[in-house]
Amino acid sequence: MRNHHFVPAAQVPHTVRAAHWFIFRDTRLLVRVDSGSATVPFIVKPVALGLATVRSQFVGYLDGVPCFSAEIDPDTPPPPDMQFQGLRTLYPLLDEAIFWVAARAVQIVDWDRTHQFCGQCGTPTTTKVDEHVKICPNCALTNYPRLAPAIIVAVERGDRLLLASNARFPRGFYSVLAGFVEAGESLEQTVAREIMEEVGISVSDIRYFGSQPWPFPHSLMIAFQAQYAGGDLVLQKSEIRDADWFSADKLPQLPPPLSIARQLIDDFVRRHSG
Repeated sequence: MRNHHFVPAAQVPHTVRAAHWFIFRDTRLLVRVDSGSATVPFIVKPVALGLATVRSQFVGYLDGVPCFSAEIDPDTPPPPDMQFQGLRTLYPLLDEAIFWVAARAVQIVDWDRTHQFCGQCGTPTTTKVDEHVKICPNCALTNYPRLAPAIIVAVERGDRLLLASNARFPRGFYSVLAGFVEAGESLEQTVAREIMEEVGISVSDIRYFGSQPWPFPHSLMIAFQAQYAGGDLVLQKSEIRDADWFSADKLPQLPPPLSIARQLIDDFVRRHSG
């Protein structure tokens, strides 16, 4: 697999011959789907596709190629042979590097759309030329693209892994547990609280595993591994449909490989197989 290099940026380059354009109708991305894969437009400007943008943003360079995001009117039909699809649907269809730029782009589009006015005094905001920052010219309030930190944790009990089916998941689909960080919490406190709230057990030996941006809508997933410390599984029925301890050789339907949830599970399987 080719190693890609993305450099984030906000200042529009002086000359653009062609660029990757991440064009959104609400949160749905414009793509061309062919033979089980999807691609985003590689053009100079959206007008080449007959599209008028509400606003656009520069997001950076992928392997030296400029990347732009843009928002179009929600009633705009797609160009011929193209379609708008949600990023969850496109997860397995887009090139991995393109997907992660799209994940960044949709959050910048959403931030730009929802911060046109100052939340403190109502004055129209301005955008810095060289940074993704909204500034109020009246009261100087600044706003950056929003991030919502969330923990995701693989809890182990000997040679078994705790997996749960969230009430929002399709039936039969399981993953490790996750939840948003609350104001005033450390990440470790969030891990302990979320596990206790959702399945009624306590954990120990909480260890950092890795992190991943997750654009649904603007999360930063911070992954941990932990050990079972006590208690019986008591499910928070409003959130969790089912939860159980699974061995490495008997796992249910799992998240796709690109997700950090699957990376946590695959690490468990690697250490407990054979």
